[in-house]
Amino acid sequence: MARPDPNDFRKRLLAGEVLTGTFIKFPTGHSTEVMGSVGFDFVVIDEEHGPFDRVATDQALMGARAGRIAGLVRVPDTGRLLGALDDGAIGVLVPHVSSPEKAREVVALCRYRGGVRGFSGTTRAGDYGGRGMWAHVDAQDAEVAVIAMIEDREALGCLDAILGTEGLDAVFIGRGDLTVALGSKGLESPETRAATEAILAAARKAGKPVCIMVGNAAEAEGWRALGASAFIISSDQGFLRAGAAKVAADFAPLKA
Repeated sequence: MARPDPNDFRKRLLAGEVLTGTFIKFPTGHSTEVMGSVGFDFVVIDEEHGPFDRVATDQALMGARAGRIAGLVRVPDTGRLLGALDDGAIGVLVPHVSSPEKAREVVALCRYRGGVRGFSGTTRAGDYGGRGMWAHVDAQDAEVAVIAMIEDREALGCLDAILGTEGLDAVFIGRGDLTVALGSKGLESPETRAATEAILAAARKAGKPVCIMVGNAAEAEGWRALGASAFIISSDQGFLRAGAAKVAADFAPLKA
């Protein structure tokens, strides 16, 4: 069965297809390539909480190309957007989008037409000069997915305005940050649950896709029923730890 073109990620996201991905925490191209080989739809290279500099992100995105998987980047701040896009990110996750003004800024920085993205056609995104100027502009504006992370108390008071931002493709619900911001006991606390459901309801009203992190397929089914369609499961680090811990536990009786 033919695998989807990674460049169709935005199109598939906007169509509401169920998509699965994982975070990349290790600054290497190997993890992204492996995740592509096992059938995930996308990876999110984690510049916000992982040890990535510009070169490491470039290598991870090159691994995504090799693995035929959509490579997204979670940037730590808007100053890292241009580099991620030039290096070939097919989408970006931007943390702490807590106002419509911030949402409009993010969209503008990611778009050529109607935006303020700095132009270069000689990057990986521009096929190293292989595309003409306007072919590159049109392709990037059509293919790059702009995803805002909703994870602050302030954002809950202006959800409709944030989600109504023209050019914003989707939102990611940051339940961990929301839990901390609300002072809740955990991800499943009533306060965090209510905030998550409020974001999902606003997204349904605006017709915007929602991405959320889940622990397993059963949990994803529950959020799918409320409108989520893109799911992030663990990370390369998490999969490594879980697999290694199981093997270590299996061998523990032999060492007793």
